[in-house]
Amino acid sequence: MKFLKTFCFLLLSYCSLAQNADNAFKKPLKDVIAQIETRFKVKIRYPEDLVKDKWVTYADWRFRPDFEKTMTNVLSSQDITFAKEGEKKYKLQPYQYHLKTPEEGEQQLAYLSTLYNDEASWEKRKDELQACMWKALKLSPLPAKPTSKVIITSNKRTMDGYTIENVAIETLPGVYVCGSLYMPLESKGKIPVILNPDGHFGDGRYRADCQYRCAMQARMGAIAFSYDLFAWGESTLQFKSENHRKSLAQTMQTLNSIRILDWLLSFSNADASRVGITGGSGGGSQTMLITALDDRITLSVPVVMLSSYHSGGCPCESGMGVHLCGNGTNNVEIASMAAPRPQLILSDGKDWTQHVPETEFPFLQKIYGFYGKTDEVKNVHFPEEGHDYGKSKRLALYDFLAKNFQLDVKKLKDKTGVMDETKVMIEPFLAMYVFGEKGENLPKNAVKDFETLEKIFAEAIKN
Repeated sequence: MKFLKTFCFLLLSYCSLAQNADNAFKKPLKDVIAQIETRFKVKIRYPEDLVKDKWVTYADWRFRPDFEKTMTNVLSSQDITFAKEGEKKYKLQPYQYHLKTPEEGEQQLAYLSTLYNDEASWEKRKDELQACMWKALKLSPLPAKPTSKVIITSNKRTMDGYTIENVAIETLPGVYVCGSLYMPLESKGKIPVILNPDGHFGDGRYRADCQYRCAMQARMGAIAFSYDLFAWGESTLQFKSENHRKSLAQTMQTLNSIRILDWLLSFSNADASRVGITGGSGGGSQTMLITALDDRITLSVPVVMLSSYHSGGCPCESGMGVHLCGNGTNNVEIASMAAPRPQLILSDGKDWTQHVPETEFPFLQKIYGFYGKTDEVKNVHFPEEGHDYGKSKRLALYDFLAKNFQLDVKKLKDKTGVMDETKVMIEPFLAMYVFGEKGENLPKNAVKDFETLEKIFAEAIKN
């Protein structure tokens, strides 16, 4: 053993000293990083596991006079990227497949713009993207719909101008999506339907800002439905929270939205000509994707998610490769697939939507212009705000809904003419559970692990 250790040490020493083509000028990545720090007088931070046991071939040949070019050359073979943290300070991180630089995002938009110049060429591109995305999600064709009845708990609550019910819908055999149904207390004739997919905010659909948004939609005269992400909220009664980061989560969330919409449009008072969807962050990703795929959606409001260089950092947003369709697309082109249907983009100055007014929004306007409908797409930008679905963003949503769905909301405004949320009752989490505090009311056929889901899904799409 002692001899072996000595041999390995001498071998490593030889490799580090005898730099030639026979050993591909190989050096340990950690040594190369130290060399870069010395040469460029910078500090590079990284977790030890990220560089452990990694080597760089032709290491010294990758150096350039420019620091960033050198880093790119060295790290390109390692599935590692770097980011600036301060003056002469950088950090290393695993390669993020979903993330480009803002400049690369602009370049992709410029390239995409060369692929179409009128409605006909854009519609051709749109059809190709749509077909590819359905296939990437493994939802072409859709699996058979379970024949079970929708589960609605008995604790219906009546609030000021609206009611709330807890709902579970079986989307595959033994797989349920849970949500909250908000209905106007008084309504006449056909009324709008609005889907509210959840995002990656703390507390899921139970959080206050989601309750405000959905309750206000109902008080405005619409049917509103908020629902869990896959393996999030009550879905964790069936699947581990880490399953949320499985690629199939994106497919399940898409299927959930479609099944929910099927159910809502079966209501006798549902107006199929006024169907909206809105969500923030990961819910914004779902908003753009579902609108692109499902022509039943007539209005969309993606919030703090539209970006040319960020495709969604969670596999539930980008894991199935829909952004690889058409030899490469991005969320801006996907959002453009909503045209000419009304769309409101809500963006802010402190996340990846910071460039929307000058970069992403003009691209959308161009696509809407093919239909002569540039007025149907809007952007409200909050340069001093961050990544949330806060009150200012909700107020913009309410105005957009009222205008496009012809809702009379005068009685819901305060003396200054602003929508008043103070009459909304924020419920405790427990009141919103479908299956009980500990899942004691789960159906007997409920799936309890991800491996079983994979088998059920494979069987469903085979049939």
